[in-house]
Amino acid sequence: MTDWSATRAAGEARLAAFAPRMGRRYANGRNTDNGPGAHSAVSGLSPYIRRRLVLEPEVVAMAVAAHGPEQSEKFVQEVIWRGYFKGWLERCPQVWASYVQGLESDLAALDHDRRLRREVARAMDGQTGLACFDAWAAELVETGYLHNHARMWFASIWIFTLGLPWRLGADFFYRYLLDGDAASNTLGWRWVAGLHTRGKPYLARADNIATFTNGRFTPRASDFTEVTEGLEATEPEGLPPVQPLRSVQGPQPGRPTLLLITDEDCRVEDFDRAALDIRAVVTLASSHLRSPLPVSEAVHRFEAGALDDAAARLGVAVDMARADHPAALADWAVKSGATQIVTPYVTQGPLFDWLDEARSSLAARGIALTEWQRAWDLAIWPQATAGFFKVKQNIPRILRENGLG
Repeated sequence: MTDWSATRAAGEARLAAFAPRMGRRYANGRNTDNGPGAHSAVSGLSPYIRRRLVLEPEVVAMAVAAHGPEQSEKFVQEVIWRGYFKGWLERCPQVWASYVQGLESDLAALDHDRRLRREVARAMDGQTGLACFDAWAAELVETGYLHNHARMWFASIWIFTLGLPWRLGADFFYRYLLDGDAASNTLGWRWVAGLHTRGKPYLARADNIATFTNGRFTPRASDFTEVTEGLEATEPEGLPPVQPLRSVQGPQPGRPTLLLITDEDCRVEDFDRAALDIRAVVTLASSHLRSPLPVSEAVHRFEAGALDDAAARLGVAVDMARADHPAALADWAVKSGATQIVTPYVTQGPLFDWLDEARSSLAARGIALTEWQRAWDLAIWPQATAGFFKVKQNIPRILRENGLG
């Protein structure tokens, strides 16, 4: 699993290879963390799905075809969880804005709090003395991946046992995870902290870790701080009100167009481009926007590979750009003679923030920013207004609307 090739072909090969394990074997083994290079019970598809080199409907269709709807139920639910988190953050964008602001404050605190700086460094370097936690920190940095169960244990220990700011932990993950995603990462950490599902924090337990690492780690109960409540007191106002999904302007046929490819969606060939007057194609490197701190080279390499692969599949000349000053986006469009930019939908996160900053420069120069949307997202996001249960109830309809049931 540590051999990552950032291409659609590699993702599809991984999908086909895992298909025999998407049924009962996945349901029975998905919670077990077997350690680096041995995560055979889970698919390792997340870096590919994250960039849509592999699509969620393809993954679900493979699972249902191989195992039927009942035996593949758990696998299908886990795929749809990602869509639920994406949709929830679209409906509650204030949570992302709060994360960004809070992270800035936490990073500023590191500058003047020597003890906090030392403790955070020890945690990220895997030098806490708690064997399981230190091993997961090392695996994350070295491989760009962690088993989902290990992510929950790690976040719980970071927050409740080590007593470190949760946003700094989320930022650590986001800087190193190849599948790092603003919604899944932010909301996953909030869920562990008891902020997403209010008052229900996730607690790392010694017996659970021993069981689901097959005895690789055998911590003592006394290694962990006893937790009686989550961090909900830090947000006494509760969860923000759910907002309508933002309106999207679709591309206008015949209008001079700049096609923008980002690692939000590297399958632009799926969209109808026949009616567009495409004057230029630009791939936009943006993984450095994940954090004010340096993002891992492995993340940058995977993004670069995915963008290169997306461009190669189009078979046209492509310009490569980096998301630095947002006003440059308008310059690229003007240079190519384009009066509209089209890109697959960009969800809440650092790239959306960057594009949002660019809107005023684009408008001043008469350039429209337009987006394509996928039916998969439009089937899930309207239901993502509270917990996962509402989405889970609608899974049969979601599958039918995508031709899968």
